[in-house]
Amino acid sequence: MKYALLTSLLVLTGASGTLAQDRVYRCGNNEYTNDQTVAKTRNCKQIEGNVSVIAGTAVRSPAPSAPVATGSAAQKVDVNDQRARDSDARGVLEAELKRAEARRAELLAEYKDGKPDHQGIESRNHQKYLDRVAELKAAIARNESDIAGIRRELGRSPAPAPASAGAAPVATAAPASGAK
Repeated sequence: MKYALLTSLLVLTGASGTLAQDRVYRCGNNEYTNDQTVAKTRNCKQIEGNVSVIAGTAVRSPAPSAPVATGSAAQKVDVNDQRARDSDARGVLEAELKRAEARRAELLAEYKDGKPDHQGIESRNHQKYLDRVAELKAAIARNESDIAGIRRELGRSPAPAPASAGAAPVATAAPASGAK
């Protein structure tokens, strides 16, 4: 008797779980509905099985920030310190530019106008040679893009301060970008 009651209770519980969920329709990629009229008007497809809905996390608004100070109160770095930082940053950019230009020279020497020397198995496997030539060409294009970006950054950074008040500022000329 106990077992019959327990099995009927389990059957009813399982059946109620399956009956609790109505038909669910999928409309588009991430839209679901259980309203049959909406599903018919929007040409939705019925989904077989159960659908689980998981609530996402709420987006928090940023905390209110302190008001921004203006004038000399907003300036936290001494002018001489800022000039030193700018000079250091410019020096780093110039060193990076020299490295990029040296790398470009190496790549162009290896590329040899699209006809680099064959290496190892490339004399027997022409596709490997073509792949290496394409990689070299892409590396040269990336390097040219890097050089152009560094030059743009150098153009944005403030010019270095002259060593003495009477010295003329040093001007740097940008080389022609057509040379490859």
